[in-house]
Amino acid sequence: MTILADVRSRTRGWHRPSAIAAATLGVVAVLCVAALLVDQRTLAGAPIWAKPFKFAVSGALYFATWSWLVSLLPRFRRTASWLTNFLVLIFAAEYVLLVFQAARGRASHFNNATPQDALIYNVMGKMIMGLWVATLLLTVLVMFTKLEDRASFWAVRAGAALSLVGISLGILMTTPTAQQLARWQAGGKPDMVGAHTVGLADGGPGLPILGWSTVAGDLRIPHFVGMHALQLLPLLAIALAALAPRFARLRDDVVRTRLVLVGAAGYAGLTALVTWQALRAQSIVHPDAVTLGAFALLVAAVGLGSWAAVRVR
Repeated sequence: MTILADVRSRTRGWHRPSAIAAATLGVVAVLCVAALLVDQRTLAGAPIWAKPFKFAVSGALYFATWSWLVSLLPRFRRTASWLTNFLVLIFAAEYVLLVFQAARGRASHFNNATPQDALIYNVMGKMIMGLWVATLLLTVLVMFTKLEDRASFWAVRAGAALSLVGISLGILMTTPTAQQLARWQAGGKPDMVGAHTVGLADGGPGLPILGWSTVAGDLRIPHFVGMHALQLLPLLAIALAALAPRFARLRDDVVRTRLVLVGAAGYAGLTALVTWQALRAQSIVHPDAVTLGAFALLVAAVGLGSWAAVRVR
């Protein structure tokens, strides 16, 4: 059996439109890489096609995961299917606007410079609200998922809930900065309303590809970390199941479930930590002693919890 045939057999029952969306976005991500090589333009210090690339990769992971999750529902599958179809349409429309702005060399988010830019950002904001509501409803439906493996049972639920929190954290970026508010109060009109950088203006030095600020806080980090709990926690459950034949204690589904719950708690703590760090205008690559101390406590708590999960019978 070829690899492609094996993938088809494993995903036959998955939600088809979102699976197609995931595959399409995977191809689009490759095209964005080509665009990055050909088109050397930058916007606010970042390559013009970096944002479409990141959105394509994130969207591919998002829809692949929901395609699988919808297939696990014993009830409400038709409702979940319609909601997921709605997500695909909303994301596709938003992505078209994002690419349109990138091709024009214009910012897609926070842009209030011209009436057209403001209209596009306003429409994208409405789309994001629709996406959030649909994701909330899907997260509620996921709570009805039935899985024989209890570790996967809790990984799916915790991952969906934390992912919704991560998406919700994006609203922090829409708040006008102090400089933007001051310009409004002075009777002017700021070109940008909202920002992802805390402490400095957007467009400073950032990490390659990701673009996260290396000199100030960046609210994209907690948004990213929280959102992808939807993939990482189920992967943790899968990894533990794969290791079970080699480690006797992992053959007990109670132990694997405990480890997943510890992992979910640790992931929630990490999301809270990077949110707190960003709001304090602190770069992810230059943590202070307080942040390092909090991270050390989190690692110790997760380590101790994992040890107890394995050792306690």
